[in-house]
Amino acid sequence: GILLAIGYILIRTRRIELHRKVMIAAFITSSLFLVCYLVYHAQVGSVRFTRQGFVRPLYYTILITHVTLAASVVPLAIITLTRGLKGRFVQHKRIARWTFPIWMYVSVTGVLVYVLLYQPTWLL
Repeated sequence: GILLAIGYILIRTRRIELHRKVMIAAFITSSLFLVCYLVYHAQVGSVRFTRQGFVRPLYYTILITHVTLAASVVPLAIITLTRGLKGRFVQHKRIARWTFPIWMYVSVTGVLVYVLLYQPTWLL
């Protein structure tokens, strides 16, 4: 999420080459995270959400939107990155307007899902 925000600021300030490097770093970081996540859950399986009360529907609402949009980020990010690297900037900009907010939402809600699932109940 931090790399995405930096990349957004860089392109808005017309620092195109630095934007390119940061967005490649964001893609690589996200890809590595996805691989680690899949390997972990292949070994551990699902983790049950045991908390009750108002936090339970909140958690599931965040989880469902996170998982649904995370699945869409994979092709969106690949297409966006490919168009940018190939210099197809009109098409890149058109899809990046969708990819950025979805990818940012997935990044932020991923952290929220983790905190809600693994942090002690007294913390929240």
